[in-house]
Amino acid sequence: MKNRKSKRSDGFTLLEVLFAAILIGVAIAALVGTSGAFTMKNAAGLDLSTAEFLIEEVRERTVQMPFSALESFNPSPNPPPKDLNGEPLNDFAAFAQQVSVTKLNDDLSSPATQATINFVKVTVTILKNGHPISTASWIRAKLD
Repeated sequence: MKNRKSKRSDGFTLLEVLFAAILIGVAIAALVGTSGAFTMKNAAGLDLSTAEFLIEEVRERTVQMPFSALESFNPSPNPPPKDLNGEPLNDFAAFAQQVSVTKLNDDLSSPATQATINFVKVTVTILKNGHPISTASWIRAKLD
């Protein structure tokens, strides 16, 4: 009898190729999913930093106002938001600034019941397409 030697090719088997293709597909799907998640988080971070910028615009605007004008300050909540000079920021038309000014008693309780108002609480909420992004409040004292 002759000694039989098994012949083996130097290529890959079909099973090995399929397994490699599946691994590559899973890796690509994971990268696409991760990229989408990073993009969404980046957009949320951009919205938050824009909201903080718009809150700061209102804060700077109220700092410049006399206290008596601040008591009645209530800018239009409709887009676009306003800068510190009250000019519209047309590049931020998707955002809106909601401002409420609450009169406070001298012990900083609200609402104020005394005749002379020495403190107000300013609350600003920034919305994007009607959804709240960020809110900030501060107290302003009557100094004039």
